Amino acid sequence: MGLIEDIKKNKASYLMIAPYMLLFTIFTLIPVVSSIFISFTNYNMLQPPKWVGWSNYIRLFLSDKIFLKVLRNTLIFACLTGPLSYFMSFFLAWFISEFNPKLRAFLTLVFYSPSLAGNVFFIWSFIFSGDVYGLINGWAMKLGIINEPINWLQDPNYILWVIIIVQLWLSMGAGFLAFVAGFQNLDRELFEAGAIDGIRNRFQELFYITIPQMAPQLMFGAVMQIGASFGVSTVVMALGGLPTREYSADTVVTYLIDYGTVRFEMGYASAIAVILFIAMLLTNKVIASILRRYSFD
Repeated sequence: MGLIEDIKKNKASYLMIAPYMLLFTIFTLIPVVSSIFISFTNYNMLQPPKWVGWSNYIRLFLSDKIFLKVLRNTLIFACLTGPLSYFMSFFLAWFISEFNPKLRAFLTLVFYSPSLAGNVFFIWSFIFSGDVYGLINGWAMKLGIINEPINWLQDPNYILWVIIIVQLWLSMGAGFLAFVAGFQNLDRELFEAGAIDGIRNRFQELFYITIPQMAPQLMFGAVMQIGASFGVSTVVMALGGLPTREYSADTVVTYLIDYGTVRFEMGYASAIAVILFIAMLLTNKVIASILRRYSFD
């Protein structure tokens, strides 16, 4: 059956999905395809794009040492904050699912509040202030750990780790809420069947019954976490500036913003965006294949 015949046969279904497909095409598909095309051009937004082939990509990996540095920073962010916040969200959701509904709702609000509070992470600029009035410096000097204040947000030796801590604090987002909801919709009959089959403790329940049932929520949480880990930028710019000192905490996204909105080298910025898109896509594929092994489906 051809496409035209299939549309005629299922025209009601196609009509219902048409609004979503229209918005998806306008706001997602066209920008992505346009970015891929522009990445092969030299485009400054004032003159028409000039085709340069693979030059932007060759420059990225062979001539731009700063890009390799921000790529390393991004991978450190992704490898540390991604898995840590993912497992932290899952186990906290598992922990609070044991409480009664009122206490569970309160604890969910407490853990989700950092993500809910928008730019409240600015409080960290006071905590890690580089003078003697900063909380960390004040406590450390009072305890005799350091003799003089450390400029946490400007010193290249510390800024990356400070931002990792803040990002972890912000990481209880939509994935955490999906895990909380998933724990409330588990099939309890499977736990009784598991007990009959020899499952003896909570950890065996977790690995053999709970995780396979929560495969959709785990996949959703993984996608959200990948986006958050690879897309870290707001916290970096707010605490460290754009760029940070010696690019010590810059990520691929802040580097993209630098080239796209400050230098207006849109072709080069688009090449950076395409590399980031491919990295996120590959990571998503790897995690999906891992989760598929533990799913009941």
